[in-house]
Amino acid sequence: MLENIDAIVFDLGGVLLNLDFGKTEQAFVNAGLTNFKQYFALGHADAIFRDYETGAITDEQFVQGMVKLTNGKLTPESALAAWNAMLLDFPTERVELLEKLSRHKRIFLYSNTNAIHHAFFIAAFQEVYGKSMDGLFEKAYYSHLIGHRKPDTSGFEYIAEDAPLDPARTLFIDDAAVNVDGARKAGWQAYWLQPGDTVNRLFDPLIS
Repeated sequence: MLENIDAIVFDLGGVLLNLDFGKTEQAFVNAGLTNFKQYFALGHADAIFRDYETGAITDEQFVQGMVKLTNGKLTPESALAAWNAMLLDFPTERVELLEKLSRHKRIFLYSNTNAIHHAFFIAAFQEVYGKSMDGLFEKAYYSHLIGHRKPDTSGFEYIAEDAPLDPARTLFIDDAAVNVDGARKAGWQAYWLQPGDTVNRLFDPLIS
């Protein structure tokens, strides 16, 4: 699997960092936004979420937008708590996997995320492991900082030029099929990590 691969680019949420979209969805449903999935779901985001994930709007504008979606039933503080509720843990075995892989391949991160989530998971990782999460990678690419988001091919092209990477010798791993399709359109090799599958199952037998 890795003979013809020079670099591996990982998605974050759902691949390395455990997520539970249901926790955030339920918080918004409780506030009256019963159709939350129409606005935000795996591989899909409405305009306000897309804009926030590409850094086009500020934290304040985004929070106010979430408050507005619930007709004021959520305060800015409770909207923030609801938004962060989906973020769970970064399991130790995945940290160890990345450390092992980095001895053999170039390792990168490419995440559709936003400033609020970014600050939250970076701080949580530092608290648990006492080190920088970004230090696991040669470089971490976050959509809100680079102005590109998956599945747009422009993001993959940006990373390939910046790193630089040979797309044909780069493997991208994501849990959203639409993002995997975007990587393939950009000429990358890509693997769809489906529910129940894990990156450790993929790589542990190859590097043990």
